[in-house]
Amino acid sequence: MTASPSEASKEQRKVTLYRNGSVYTAADPFATAMLVDGDTVAWVGSEQAATSIADSSMEVIDLQGALLAPGFVDSHVHLTETGIALDSLQLGGVRSAAELLDAVAGAAVSASGAGGTVLGHGWDETLWADPVLPSREELDRAAGGRPVYLSRVDVHSALVSASLAATSGLESLDGYAADGQVKRAAHTAARRAARNLPAGALRRYQEAALAEAAANGYVALAEMAAPHIGSIEDLQLAAGWNAADRPGHAVPEILPYWGQLAGSAEQARSILDSLGVSVLGLAGDLNMDGSIGSRTAALRGDYSDAPGERGTRYLSVDEAAAHLAACSVLGIQAGFHVIGDAGLDAALDALDQAAAEVGEQRVRAAGHRLEHVEIADADAIQRLAKYSVTVSAQPVFDALWGGGESLYAQRLGARHAAMNPFGSFYSAGVPVCFGSDSPVTPLRPWSSVRACLEHHNADERISARAAFLGHTRAGWRAARYRNPMAGQLVPGAPASFAVWEVEELMVQVADGRVQSWSTDPRARTPLLPALDTGTDPVCLQTVRDGVELFSNGSLGR
Repeated sequence: MTASPSEASKEQRKVTLYRNGSVYTAADPFATAMLVDGDTVAWVGSEQAATSIADSSMEVIDLQGALLAPGFVDSHVHLTETGIALDSLQLGGVRSAAELLDAVAGAAVSASGAGGTVLGHGWDETLWADPVLPSREELDRAAGGRPVYLSRVDVHSALVSASLAATSGLESLDGYAADGQVKRAAHTAARRAARNLPAGALRRYQEAALAEAAANGYVALAEMAAPHIGSIEDLQLAAGWNAADRPGHAVPEILPYWGQLAGSAEQARSILDSLGVSVLGLAGDLNMDGSIGSRTAALRGDYSDAPGERGTRYLSVDEAAAHLAACSVLGIQAGFHVIGDAGLDAALDALDQAAAEVGEQRVRAAGHRLEHVEIADADAIQRLAKYSVTVSAQPVFDALWGGGESLYAQRLGARHAAMNPFGSFYSAGVPVCFGSDSPVTPLRPWSSVRACLEHHNADERISARAAFLGHTRAGWRAARYRNPMAGQLVPGAPASFAVWEVEELMVQVADGRVQSWSTDPRARTPLLPALDTGTDPVCLQTVRDGVELFSNGSLGR
């Protein structure tokens, strides 16, 4: 007799029991085992109970004391840029113009037959003893005449060779200066020229980025595509990784956004229809301003190390308001890249204007989001809360560039102390999710959680639990994900998780006054890895919807 479709499906469905570890779950803070049935969490509980339900039909995986926790969601990445950065010159360790030129010369020699553009990423002149940048002509000589594009660590400016500047027509564009650095429109044109790659190359770079993410416990990535970053083809390739019939290895889910300005609901609909793929909104890196490092973030006052400079506003309040109103009418997410306080002022004024046009409730219901929001005072935070705007922040920005002798201190003086106000966001009820902005900072989620705990401003620190939720469940919510149970490990939730080798599990809070209660077993607080050991937990396995994305081969079976 032939089995019915439902019976056949049941026979093919994989059932896996994970046991002898620690499971991070709200269902049972002391759980040591979890049962996965197909793509769903079927049960969590104790080791004793696991012994009673285990049978020969299951695959049984011995966690050997490892932590099994919800998989990470990176709320702001650039796939192709990440892949290119992984495969190009790594300039984060360069400490002078001479070292940078030596690196370019070495790359040109090692790939002398390629003839293409010399690509590099990550230089930061604020770490150099002498911050003078190399000229375009020096870059030309070092590269033997090959075009050169070297993105600054924040990817809001770059060093380019004279040959690339000439072929890309940069000389007539805003942001072209006498030295080798290009900003604003000149940088956009230079990046487009350097990223003018065939589909096969784009796919390889994206695949490398996805493999890197899976190896670090990510089950989903919010791709922040935009016309000034990459082509529609680049977006289509990124969204295409979600196709059920896509050949090859399973990868993290892509949560795609497209940052293109719309002046009306009709124009927004036309943009969406033209993309050829579904996106979650016209949001993400639709730039209201630039970055602190490149001095293009829009500030209320001058940069401390560049009197007279206040950055760049790329959108007017009227343009941003029309965009917000259009997306609100369609019920889709809008949003902007916002870093400086003047940039945030414009975004908030635009929210007020959009609410006056289409109604506050419509604006709130659309679930708009702002990326970065590094400088926000108490009044701005209250206005964000009023409109239920999600802040998508990058904690490692503070870890790398916060503190008294930091890049932010150089650029902003005393204003740097109030940056990245995570604690204030949480206190005011502003929804917050976290990401890396890769390739700006690496795909290292536990380093990002640690940065929340160790914020340079003690008043803005949050607990490890709050930070972990901001890197997991909040990422799904910020994207208005179709399954409200995503990001937690309870019966009925998607089986999307990572397994970690950890040195110690504990409760870590930002406020010592609640430490004793939080660590008391009666508080039933799930435990997370100790992050003060100097090393991050090691990812042993990553699983999305019951399908393995990554394994280092060390889990016992």
